[in-house]
Amino acid sequence: MMLWVFAAIGALIILGLSIYAGILFSRLHKQNKEIAAGEAKRLEYIHESIATIALAMQQGQCELSEGCIRLAVLLDNVPNAEQQGFAKRFPAIHSMFEKIKHMPTHDARKTYPKKEIRKMDREREKLEVEMEADIQTDVVAIIAWVKSVRA
Repeated sequence: MMLWVFAAIGALIILGLSIYAGILFSRLHKQNKEIAAGEAKRLEYIHESIATIALAMQQGQCELSEGCIRLAVLLDNVPNAEQQGFAKRFPAIHSMFEKIKHMPTHDARKTYPKKEIRKMDREREKLEVEMEADIQTDVVAIIAWVKSVRA
């Protein structure tokens, strides 16, 4: 009789733990779906931002140097960016970024003397003129790439 009681208690414990494990697996599955949805939304936002900036550069609504900075940073935030080889696929954009990334932006510009800021602006503008054709080629390629990954 005692053996049956222990067996029944053991079975109830196993049943309870099984139900608890099922609840935990269900929560984990839901959490993983939410994370995946969040990642997909983040990636869509990055792609949309890349397309918008590239289009603005193509239409002359955004300075090429500013666009290159923004695109390089956004491309670095794409999952598996290193494996995708964006620096090699879009060399002019990354080249411009590397040449101007040391230049201060926003509030940091205010800490430099106006003469030095003008010098950096002239350097940046000269680079924009020199690299414009290559950058525009990369912009066309980026727009095509974004269309292909969103399709």
